[in-house]
Amino acid sequence: MTLHSEILEQPKRLSELVVNQREAVEYAAREIKRRDVQFVFLAARGTSDNAGRYANYLLGGVNGLPLALATPSLFTFYHTPPRLKNALVIGISQSGKSPDIVSVLTEGQQQGCLTLALTNVPDSPLAKSADLLLDLQAGPENAVAATKTYTAQLMTLAMLSAALKGDASAWEDLVRVSEWVEDVLRWDASIEQAVQRYRYMQQCVVLGRGYNYATAFEWAIKLKELTYIGAEPYSSADFMHGPIAIVNGGFPVLAVAPSGKVFDSMFEIMKMLKNDLKAELVVISNEPSALKLAEVALPLPASLPEWLSPIPSIVAGQLFAYHLTRIKGNNTEQPRTIHKVTETE
Repeated sequence: MTLHSEILEQPKRLSELVVNQREAVEYAAREIKRRDVQFVFLAARGTSDNAGRYANYLLGGVNGLPLALATPSLFTFYHTPPRLKNALVIGISQSGKSPDIVSVLTEGQQQGCLTLALTNVPDSPLAKSADLLLDLQAGPENAVAATKTYTAQLMTLAMLSAALKGDASAWEDLVRVSEWVEDVLRWDASIEQAVQRYRYMQQCVVLGRGYNYATAFEWAIKLKELTYIGAEPYSSADFMHGPIAIVNGGFPVLAVAPSGKVFDSMFEIMKMLKNDLKAELVVISNEPSALKLAEVALPLPASLPEWLSPIPSIVAGQLFAYHLTRIKGNNTEQPRTIHKVTETE
């Protein structure tokens, strides 16, 4: 298996996940409803932390559950964990081996909270420390850069949201996710050609908002770890509060702007960046008006619902990062310095 083959494998894995894990997800949802859960406390690192950003919008906006992202150092170094009464404590980790994430769930159990692990290794320390386990079932992921485990995390969180809401139509959308990802993968060869334009790019910003705030962060981390570009992610709203000063003629701005409630805001910013500041735009979208602004347009399926758009969107970002890595002559399977499993305390 290679990074590219793992990217291409995602439709199959997502299709199987929604079928094979639905029973486990619905059981977890029943347990959550049975408890007096008032908020979610979520611990993760790296790519998994970006899945947490998605959960922040998803569980908050769809399920009415406030979500706080944990600061694991309060548990491991400062030994001053916050009060977690009535929290659902979630740990997300591909390997399930990071001691600081495990420590958050352990403390949650000690405080009488319901704990839930999302991991690709069901016999990992994280899985063993949780009351509930959702197995990502992504299969072995050999490349250091996470792709299919990340989309499996997003899919599992989306399934949990649907189960908590009890919405049959949401499950119908979830079944279609693999099809939408297939649609994006058909642009593989076109993306390979398009990214040659950015062979010498050394810095850029990545913009997203709402559900795709997470996508901006995940696309940026893929560019950093694979291409070694200084890619800085921002909410498009935060970007206007100072960082926009970095943009001048030809500066690369990568934007994730599918249709939805935040599209008009994203479009106005992209239009200003293009027309007034002469930025170089790469745009992931299913809105023709946004794609027309881009030097490089990465199309999404037209029928894509906003709450699930981060899954196909990041697949487009993965292909962009993969092909740019190859064009730059970097190792797609083993980036310098980093390792597949990072065990932080």
